[in-house]
Amino acid sequence: MEYVNPEGLRLDGRRFNEMRQIVAEVGVVSKADGSAVFEMGNTKVIAAVYGPREIQNKSQQKNGHALVLCEYSMAHFSTGDRRRQKNDRRSTELSLVIRQTMEACIATELLPHSQIDIFLQVLQADGGTRSACINAATLALADAGIPMRDLAVSCSAGYLNSTPLLDLNYVEDSAGGADVTVGILPKLDKVTLLQMDAKLPMETFETVFALASEGCKAIAERVREVLQENTKQLEYRRAA
Repeated sequence: MEYVNPEGLRLDGRRFNEMRQIVAEVGVVSKADGSAVFEMGNTKVIAAVYGPREIQNKSQQKNGHALVLCEYSMAHFSTGDRRRQKNDRRSTELSLVIRQTMEACIATELLPHSQIDIFLQVLQADGGTRSACINAATLALADAGIPMRDLAVSCSAGYLNSTPLLDLNYVEDSAGGADVTVGILPKLDKVTLLQMDAKLPMETFETVFALASEGCKAIAERVREVLQENTKQLEYRRAA
């Protein structure tokens, strides 16, 4: 199957370095301390943050740092696979990956003896769910007023038909090519996540990694815009 035509267009009409449309909103769950919806194309994720609050299980307490917990799940209607179970192995692994990524951006040392719970649910899955969850979690944490060292943002890139492709959708992700997921703290210039599901020559990997990193920076700009717009709306309501 040809995933990039001779004109350089992908199946959905994007060029190799174009991302899907991003739509995001914060404050979508009224009973949460912070929440957000993040969409990348047809992938849609909702995040809810509760905390900081007192640690419920004292045996999990970290010396001088907040405890960060994360639960990832997929709605049964998010894909065509109705056999997926809530607590399957993949969900457990992704919960850990996202938790470690968010721990790198949260200033946990400022919230000792407290707990922060992050709940993520995929409402629609069309590739890039891991990255969408990290981006949604960042927005929800900011909405909750959790102190952060930097915004944690994530994007993926792949390699199909000898072409590096930014922000893979499900069809591209399922094609069997290499997929590299990157998470960064843009202002601190730090990589917090790097996962690759196939081997690539070093030169090709560096190209794909650079493409994913540029995607992360573009997402960071969009996240900042959403947070700034939300701040303006709050100020307008207070003034009214």
